[in-house]
Amino acid sequence: MDPTAVIKQIQAWMKQERLTVKTQQDPRAEAHFLIKYPAGNQGHMFAVVVPKGRDLVAISSMTRVDEGQQNEMAKHMEEDREEWLEWIHEARLQLIHSTVDWGIHMGHTGKEKSGPLQAFNVSLPIWFDGLTKNEFMHGLRKLWLAKLGIIHEIKYNYGSGIGKPGPVDDWPKPKSNAGSKNTPAGPASDSSTEHEIEFDEKMTFGSGFDPSEWA
Repeated sequence: MDPTAVIKQIQAWMKQERLTVKTQQDPRAEAHFLIKYPAGNQGHMFAVVVPKGRDLVAISSMTRVDEGQQNEMAKHMEEDREEWLEWIHEARLQLIHSTVDWGIHMGHTGKEKSGPLQAFNVSLPIWFDGLTKNEFMHGLRKLWLAKLGIIHEIKYNYGSGIGKPGPVDDWPKPKSNAGSKNTPAGPASDSSTEHEIEFDEKMTFGSGFDPSEWA
């Protein structure tokens, strides 16, 4: 399949599944879409990218931890560092067991990244020769469940937060907030005012995520 045919097919699938879609300008990609999955108010934001020079579709999503949750993690680190290290170790294992590609962003001073957990991203490549609607939709579902697993662990251990995205030391500080738009896309919850995750549309593939690096 050539990229043009792949893009048309993906667009048709997203329309069939009634997914909310927003086209992004991206010089590194043949096409770059932001979509909300699953459909509905509680959907999460995902980037669906057909990168230039590759025969694959890259799906990814970034999760940003609430400031209140980060503060609770910082207290945990001070009060019981061994238990904190065990928790973050189990979080890494959970991501590994989800069988998706992932990266985490820990709070740090200088080179020491001791925590708290500030953000994480999940991603999945689907090569053209294996691309079907079934693989595409199940890929979205697998990433969504991988996100939910960590999000619910954070909520269970560190509360629902304060409704304000926390800092991410690995990300460059924006020069201006004018014209920027971050779309909250939280998991199923009891209140629509909870904002456990935020997708930063200014970050093309998510920090530390580049489809060109896949072998």
